[in-house]
Amino acid sequence: MWFKILPGLAAMSMCLLIPGLATSYIHRLSVGGKEKRVAHVLYPWNLMERDRCISGVHLYCMSKGLENID
Repeated sequence: MWFKILPGLAAMSMCLLIPGLATSYIHRLSVGGKEKRVAHVLYPWNLMERDRCISGVHLYCMSKGLENID
C-alpha cells in the first residue's frame, strides 16, 4: 500500500532537514545571534549604505530607527 513509503520518506526528510538546521544554529551561535548581511547586487548595497548613514555610528547593523534621520 501507499503508506509503506512513509518510514522511508520520514528518514529521507530527516537526513535532508538536520544539516540545514544545524548549519543555521551553528552560524547563529558563532556570530552572536545576528546574521551577517551580504550585498552582491547594487540595490541591497545601496540599502546597506543607507542604513549605515542613518545609524549615527556608521555601522549598518546598529540602526536605531527613524529618530536618527535629520
